[in-house]
Amino acid sequence: MNNEQLDHFKFGDDGERYAGDHLLIEFWGAKRLHEPEYICQALEDGARHAGATILHSHYHHFGEGSGVSGVTVLAESHISIHTWPEVGYAAIDVFMCGDARPMDCLELLQDRFNPDTVSAESFRRGRLLPQVRAHRVA
Repeated sequence: MNNEQLDHFKFGDDGERYAGDHLLIEFWGAKRLHEPEYICQALEDGARHAGATILHSHYHHFGEGSGVSGVTVLAESHISIHTWPEVGYAAIDVFMCGDARPMDCLELLQDRFNPDTVSAESFRRGRLLPQVRAHRVA
């Protein structure tokens, strides 16, 4: 692989080279999960706060009092959400490569949705192995 193919890859503090950070967030007891405009604004603000570049957003409301599913596509990847307001639950994915900082949007999203309980796990995606082997999964 040449440097152009790794253009937005990251370096971890430990020197590992990888595609990007994928933050999986779960909110329980969250508020305003039935408001598509509010949700879109919150996720776009989170993207900007993390240093990402917004390309496009699309959020779908499933009807009065129902949940919202949506995505903000970023030059650095995406932020997506699926909500279940009837139980106060939101599943949020924040995947960013390059210089964007997905953890920086977590506090902002907590402030916007005011959840009772938060679970967040971060994963490194696209880890480069010393010898990269392509294979197909059946």
